[in-house]
Amino acid sequence: MIVILRDDPNEKQLENLINWLRSMDLKIHESRGENHRILGLVGDTSRVDIDLISALDIVREVKRIQEPYKKANRKFHPLDTVVSTGGAAFGGGHFAVVAGPGAVESGEQMSLAARIALDAGADILYGGTFMPRTSPYSFQGLREEGMDILVKAGKEAGLPVASEITDLHELGCFDDVDVIQVGARNMQNYELLRELGRLNKPVILKRGLSSTLQEWLMSAEYILDGGNENVILCERGIRTFEPSAYASMDISSIPILRALTHLPVIADPCGAAGRSAPVPAMAAAAAAAGADGLALTVSPDPQHARAEGPQSLTGSEMKKTVAAVRRVREALREETRDE
Repeated sequence: MIVILRDDPNEKQLENLINWLRSMDLKIHESRGENHRILGLVGDTSRVDIDLISALDIVREVKRIQEPYKKANRKFHPLDTVVSTGGAAFGGGHFAVVAGPGAVESGEQMSLAARIALDAGADILYGGTFMPRTSPYSFQGLREEGMDILVKAGKEAGLPVASEITDLHELGCFDDVDVIQVGARNMQNYELLRELGRLNKPVILKRGLSSTLQEWLMSAEYILDGGNENVILCERGIRTFEPSAYASMDISSIPILRALTHLPVIADPCGAAGRSAPVPAMAAAAAAAGADGLALTVSPDPQHARAEGPQSLTGSEMKKTVAAVRRVREALREETRDE
């Protein structure tokens, strides 16, 4: 349920209303904009008398929200949420690129990858340290050692760093990481999401392999409900019957999500394609659909990478991809200015 307030409501009356609502064990989420002020009510609102609230002088309108996700809902929070860290920002017109190798392999490899990513236009350096792999025999990452290497490489390049968490017990290793990524396999690891909700740190939440948009948003709701509003949704493709790519990238999810939620939405074309050739076109398509950023896999030596080599871009390929995306975004801005 949302309560839309009139302009400049009496603060004492508003305080009394909020206290009364809280007495019914409801959580109050307040959203302010230039032309609105909204109270979002989270909890069992069946006992709330809509007619009684609507009759108050400070209330313009009361609406019930049918969707099960509340705090992620744009009806609760009409303005775009901007998630920022270390100079990079997603949402509200901001666009940023997260880039780096699928796996941290050595200090030398990571330092070179950081320089390549920075030169190609990355705003955040990614490196896989704790790695969920389909096969138990595949390289699982350098774990704590890899985290130290990643953080050092980020400091050398002057970039904030991001890495994927695979288990709740790893959380202590992420103290020096600026952005925590939750992969597709963990999108519905609710205990992990609850714990991430207690942090004040950006979380990139990737879409599950076969998840609907509502299931995805409900997972984001776990983080938001814990108090962490710094959530970035990442479209990385879903499993379909098509075998030509690792996953079918759902470009339509981007504009649909932008209507449903205030959270920023980015795209991972490398992870979806599973190979580098289609990535520039897919990245441009994501930008045209309204994405707030990209996650790109880039490697100094894709052919010999220990993980995600086929989907990895070289430095020159990433430069071309980022340049193409910028042209698309500039064309969209020009079209908006002409309207």
